[in-house]
Amino acid sequence: MLHVVPYQPLRLITQNSLTSMCFKLMLSRPVAFAQIWKSWFSSHSLVGNKNIILMGPPGAGKTTVGRIVGQKLDCPVIDIDDDVLETTWNMSVSEKLQDVGNEQFLEAEGKALLKFSASGSVISLTGSNPMHSAGMQHMKKNGIVVYLDVPTTVIMSRLKSMKVDRIVGQSPGISLKDILQFRKQFYKRWYDIHVLCGGDIAAEVVAEKVLDAVKRYQTSELETFISTRSSRSGRSMEKDSCKYFSDVVIEGLAPDGGLFVPERGLPEFTAGEWQSLIEATYIERAQVILERCVHPADIPASKLAEIIGTAYGENFTCSKIAPVRHLAGNQFLLELFHGPTASFKDFALQMVPHIFAYCIPRSCNYLVLVATSGDTGSAVLDGFSRLRDTDKQRIAVMNFFPEDGVSPIQKSQMIGCQKENAWSVGVKSDFDFCQTAIKQIFTNSDYTGFLTVEYGTALAAANSINWARLLPQIVYHASAYLDLVHQDIIPFGSPVDVCIPTGNFGNILAALYAKMMGIPIRKCICASNENNVLTDFVRTGVYDLRGRKLIPTFSPAVDILKSSNLERYLHLIANEDGQLVTQLYNQLENQGHFQLRKDLLEKLQQDLVAGWCSEEDCLAAIHSVYSTTGYILDTHTAVAKVVADRLQDRTCPIIISSTAHYSKCAPAILRALRIAEIKQNPLSQLHLLSSYSPLPPVHWGLLETLKKKGNEDHQVCAADMGMLMSRIETLIQNHFM
Repeated sequence: MLHVVPYQPLRLITQNSLTSMCFKLMLSRPVAFAQIWKSWFSSHSLVGNKNIILMGPPGAGKTTVGRIVGQKLDCPVIDIDDDVLETTWNMSVSEKLQDVGNEQFLEAEGKALLKFSASGSVISLTGSNPMHSAGMQHMKKNGIVVYLDVPTTVIMSRLKSMKVDRIVGQSPGISLKDILQFRKQFYKRWYDIHVLCGGDIAAEVVAEKVLDAVKRYQTSELETFISTRSSRSGRSMEKDSCKYFSDVVIEGLAPDGGLFVPERGLPEFTAGEWQSLIEATYIERAQVILERCVHPADIPASKLAEIIGTAYGENFTCSKIAPVRHLAGNQFLLELFHGPTASFKDFALQMVPHIFAYCIPRSCNYLVLVATSGDTGSAVLDGFSRLRDTDKQRIAVMNFFPEDGVSPIQKSQMIGCQKENAWSVGVKSDFDFCQTAIKQIFTNSDYTGFLTVEYGTALAAANSINWARLLPQIVYHASAYLDLVHQDIIPFGSPVDVCIPTGNFGNILAALYAKMMGIPIRKCICASNENNVLTDFVRTGVYDLRGRKLIPTFSPAVDILKSSNLERYLHLIANEDGQLVTQLYNQLENQGHFQLRKDLLEKLQQDLVAGWCSEEDCLAAIHSVYSTTGYILDTHTAVAKVVADRLQDRTCPIIISSTAHYSKCAPAILRALRIAEIKQNPLSQLHLLSSYSPLPPVHWGLLETLKKKGNEDHQVCAADMGMLMSRIETLIQNHFM
C-alpha cells in the first residue's frame, strides 16, 4: 500500500532548538547548517522524515534502484511515473505525451509534482521532472536529491534495448543524444548527492552507492582534519575541537606548526567511476572529484558547482582548460598555463578565493598572507581581485616576494596585478626567508591575537600549505590521464609516469594523491634545478640544508630549499606518525638536517624518483625542442624535460607538467633561442618573441598586464620580522579601518 503523508517541513526542529543553535552561525564554519544536520541525524534513522529522491536520465535505473533502496531501509517506495502521473492522468505517460506535446506535458508533469507530498520515502523521479523548476523546488523542501549519473553512451544503449524511441523534448532534427546532453544542466542544478554509475553496473551496487552517499551526506562529523604533527593520543583528547574543511581553509596552518591533512584520507574511486569520466569535460571532472573531497556541509554541491564554473570559465584561454599535447615519442605535455596569470598556480588560485569567501564568517575581516618565489604572487593577487565587491571589502591579500629573486617579468606581473584589495611587497631576501617569516607570524599568537582584538582582522594563508590549494591540482593530474585514455593513447588501467618541476612539493604531492585515489600513475619523477636538495633527499633519505645557499636560476619558481608540502607526504608514508614528523622537523629547524629510517626511504622510493638539471642543460633543452618541433618550453618545463629524458624507461607514456608559459621567462628563452639582441623592457621582449610566430603563442593575459602603467610602484622592505609585521598592520589600518 502506498504511504503518502502530508508535507512536512525540511527540518523538523522546534523553534527552541533553532534558537539554541543559532549562535553557531558565528562559528568559523558555514557550519551552522552542518551542526544542525549532525544533531538532527544523530538521533534519527538514515532517512527520518526526509525523502530520498532519485533523479537521472531515462534509463538510469531510478525505479529499480529505488525499490532496492526502499527494501533496505524498510520505507515506502514511490515511482512518480507509475504511482503519481499515471494515477492522476488515468492514462500512460507515453499516451499523455502524444496527446499534449512536449511543452504542455512538462507543465502537466510539474503541476502533478506540486500537488504531491510524501515523507520518509524513496521517490524515483521521471527523467524530465528536473526540467520543471517549481516542481523541483517543492520536492527538495523535504528531500535529499540523488543524481544517478550514467554515461550517455550507456543510456543510449539501454534505451535502444528497451525500444524507447522518443522522450520528452525530442522532435525532428533533434537526436536522442542531444536531448540527453541538454538535460544534464537541469540534473546538475538540483542534486545534493552525485552518484557515478559507470558502465553496466548492477542495480544492487548502485543502491549500495546511494546508501553510502546518503550516509556520508548526513554524517559530516566523520570528515575531520588533523595536523601532520599531532600525536594519536592527542587526537583522542581533542575530539571537542575537531577541524573541518572550512576550518582548515581559513586557518591554513595548524596551531602546532604542522599542516592539515584529512584524518580518514582521500576518497578512492573505482575503475568504473574513473571510466565514466573519460568523456567528461574538465569542469565536469573537477565537480565530481572535488565533491568527494569537500563535504556538502562545508560547501553544498550547487555552490561548489558555481565556484568551479567561475574558476574555469572565460578567464582561461583554452576551452579544454588543461589540455594534453603530444611532444615527442612517449612524452606528453600537460599544459597548465592557460589561466589568466600563465602558470599552474591559476588552477587553485582562481578557485580558492571563492571557497575562502564562502567559508569565512561575515563578522570578521581577513588578510591573506602569501610568500612566493615567482608565480604564486600574481596568481593570488589576480584570484582575490576577482571576488565580488562585497567580498573584496572584507578580504585583502598581501604578497611577499624576494625583491631580487624573481624574473623582471614576474615582478612586473605581480606589481601589475595589484588591485584595491591586493598588494605586493618586495623583501630584500630569498623565498625561504619570506616563507619562514609567514609561518612564524601565523604561530605568533600574541601578534595574531592583537590584530583580531585591535582591528577585527584575522590572518589567513593562500600558499600551497593551505589544503584547499592542493585539491584543484589533483584534478588536472587525473584529467590528464583520462585525456590520454580518451585520445586512445592508452587503455584505462595502463600506467603512466609523470614528471614535475618541483619546488615546494605541492604539485607532485597532488599527483601522488591522484594515484592514491585510483589514477594508474606508476612513478612520480621529481625534477629539480641546481637547488637540488629534493633530488639528494629522494636518492639518500637525507634532507640536509647545512652549508646550502639558494642559487638564483632561470627557473625561479623551484628555487626553494625548504619544501613545505614534503611534510604531508612524510606524514603519509609514516602511517600518520605525527610524533615522528615533529621530531624530523624539529631536527631540521635546530640542526639543519634529518634522515629517514630505511623502511620509510624504501616506501618513498616506490613512489618517487628524482633528478636535477643544470642551467646549461635547461637552455639547451629549450633550443632543441624548438628546433625540432617549433614548440617553446618555459624554463621550468625544460628542467622537467631534461630530467624525464634521463630517468624515464620508455615502457609507458610520461606526462610532463608544463607549469608556466614561456612568456614569464622571456630573457632566458631569448638566450636559449640564441637571439643576439635582448631588450631590457619585458613588454619589448614579449613582442620580440611574438615576431617568431611561436607555438604556443605569447600569453595574451600577460601582455595585457604588462601594458598597464605604474608597473614599478610597489613597497620594498628589509628582511626583518618587525618590518614585515609593521607593513601588515599598516595595510590593515588603510584597508579595513
